[in-house]
Amino acid sequence: MIESLIGFAAVLILVLLRLPIAYAMGLVGFIGYSYETSTRGAISMSGRLLIDTAQDYGLSVVPLFILMGLLVNKGGLSRELYRVSYAFLGHFRGGLAMATIVACGGFSAICGSSLATAATMSKVAMPQMRRYGYADSLSTASIAAGGTLGILIPPSVILVIYGLLTETSIGKLFVAGIVPGTIGILFYLAAVRFTVARNPDAGPAGERTTWAERLDAIRDVWAVLLLFFLVIGGLYGAFDFWPLNLTFSPTEAAGMGAMGAFLIALARGGLSFAGLKEVLIETSYTTASLFSVLIGAWVFSNFVNIAGMPEALLALVNQSGFSPMAVILMILLVYLALGCVFESLSMLLLTVPIFFPLVISLGFDPVWFGIVVVVVTEISLITPPVGLNVFVLRGVVEDVSTATIFRGVTPFWVVDIIRLALMVFVPWLILVLPNSM
Repeated sequence: MIESLIGFAAVLILVLLRLPIAYAMGLVGFIGYSYETSTRGAISMSGRLLIDTAQDYGLSVVPLFILMGLLVNKGGLSRELYRVSYAFLGHFRGGLAMATIVACGGFSAICGSSLATAATMSKVAMPQMRRYGYADSLSTASIAAGGTLGILIPPSVILVIYGLLTETSIGKLFVAGIVPGTIGILFYLAAVRFTVARNPDAGPAGERTTWAERLDAIRDVWAVLLLFFLVIGGLYGAFDFWPLNLTFSPTEAAGMGAMGAFLIALARGGLSFAGLKEVLIETSYTTASLFSVLIGAWVFSNFVNIAGMPEALLALVNQSGFSPMAVILMILLVYLALGCVFESLSMLLLTVPIFFPLVISLGFDPVWFGIVVVVVTEISLITPPVGLNVFVLRGVVEDVSTATIFRGVTPFWVVDIIRLALMVFVPWLILVLPNSM
């Protein structure tokens, strides 16, 4: 137990010293494993992990979903989703901010990345909101908050990583994220309404769109909606009937999604040879970065397990007399604190190997815990002092101060806390769909 705590502290210190999280976890895990066994044993364990990761067919789901998101983005989906959302919501007070959140939800459903969603939608939505005189605080806050939906609404890369780490069904995790993601969108819309109710000048109403224009906007996104239904429906078994009898594994769904996104981008004329080369290079770079972090996390996890931290934590909980729900609340407080230092994936990979065995031993559902962890990770993306989405947005919209964005985003993380409480105390909201699979 003591060795594990020292290792955890060492990782934190190395990260604060700006060593990449992959190297920090891998180095501490290797040294700790050497201490617990031998240097030869640590070398053997690390080499085996590298080979197993390179040969693991199940991990191919990661680059395929990344490729799908990049291809859809290349096809100009972000602007069309924003146009559809604006067509139905733009005439309300605060409607452009609402349209931004809905568009972020739709884009993240294909993209799967919060940072990419925030960066992309800022280029699409910010000029429009400024054109109608929206306050910078509300404009940037709606983009930053809407971007957080990228790690929850399926297909989500972070849910894939959680499923691989914990051997939990990725299909069930994807389906479980639909209801919390929808609730997140509705709560964010409520936050916009609250903001404009307090200050009507923050979000003036836009122009009303005719039904003919709305239908025309919908026609531009039907292919992408069909792609989303194909990927998620195949995982859920929606096509498991005669004569189709199709049910996809996560890897098959990712492959179908990537091919579908490629055809959509090609049909829209937004994919040149140079663009395809750029997408493939970015996919390779992102995949390599994710895999390096994943390998480092597995090395650190092996050290933590052999040092006996999960068993020691369980014994400590049993001796303390805390109820299982009290333990969950303490774990969530740890996540909220770590969110001030780590970005979402690093936080997940560092903590899940420690907390997951404890949570399962207390009788909680692994799918439920995965969604709760992702929701609390979402909150960390927009909360001060280190809300990563806020700083990404600050880099894109350079003439808006960080303080302005944080001030505008306050109602959004407040409703996020309410949503987190709902997910924790009403598990049915998460488990209703996966339990019906």
